[in-house]
Amino acid sequence: MFRKLLLLCLAALLPFASGCEKKMVAPPPSPVDQVPVSGGAASSRASAAQVSLTSAPQQRFIVERHKLQILTSASQLQKSWDSTVAFCGTMQCEVTSSSIITQANGPFPTGSISMRVAPQDLQKLIDYVGKLGKISQYTTERQDVTTQVVDTDARIKNLTAFRDNLRAMLSKPSATVKDLIEIQQQLTETQSELDSETSQRKILASETDKIAVQIDFYVQTPAAGSFSAIKEAFSEAGSDLADSTAALISFVVTIIPWLILIIPAIWLFVRLWRKFRRKRAALSPPSPQSP
Repeated sequence: MFRKLLLLCLAALLPFASGCEKKMVAPPPSPVDQVPVSGGAASSRASAAQVSLTSAPQQRFIVERHKLQILTSASQLQKSWDSTVAFCGTMQCEVTSSSIITQANGPFPTGSISMRVAPQDLQKLIDYVGKLGKISQYTTERQDVTTQVVDTDARIKNLTAFRDNLRAMLSKPSATVKDLIEIQQQLTETQSELDSETSQRKILASETDKIAVQIDFYVQTPAAGSFSAIKEAFSEAGSDLADSTAALISFVVTIIPWLILIIPAIWLFVRLWRKFRRKRAALSPPSPQSP
């Protein structure tokens, strides 16, 4: 019975499909077009008609990503990071993630900002960030996802039509309880697939409508031979000394419980050894004296 209902559902969709096919059929030629023309004019008209059919551009969906590395001074890194986040709020831009990391064994912090910006505001953002420091690296990636978008839209359209027909079948008074249960189960699965495809389409829309921009801030290292290099060397020496002291303290704390057992054992061994030597010396015969 459920197969019959599905066949009825497909039969209900046939008029819509036939209507679409009728729209795609070219209309009959007008009397003017049926007038014979010369070979050159006919070929020109045919080529013009072919160009008009093939020149209709298809909308392309492109995922675009930009990545910039900015070099700035240690004192200006925090300000540059805050300024970039604030500037994003003045245009069609949203910050998806941001962080500042202070290296445990290094003197210089690093900052990172991920955002999505409208295409018309991309150049404004790049020009503004370029004034905050030196752009040391700038990479761009583009990916065409037109096929994925078109396929997803087609699946959403088909699933929506199928869901609506299932809902219409539920309202028929001739459906039995068994049929209603099977239709409801199929309706639940269809709605789940439709929700999944709709979520995927939203993700594709967010990736294609705005451009992803990744900005990383780094501190520009000092030139070789400057006093800053000497300062950095002393800083590293102090860090090494602190690490060595911490390791020594950890060793002492670890060995203390064992000293409670080791020291008495050593004292007992030394005492027994001395006693053994005195006893051995008392039992040994005296050495003969020389005349």
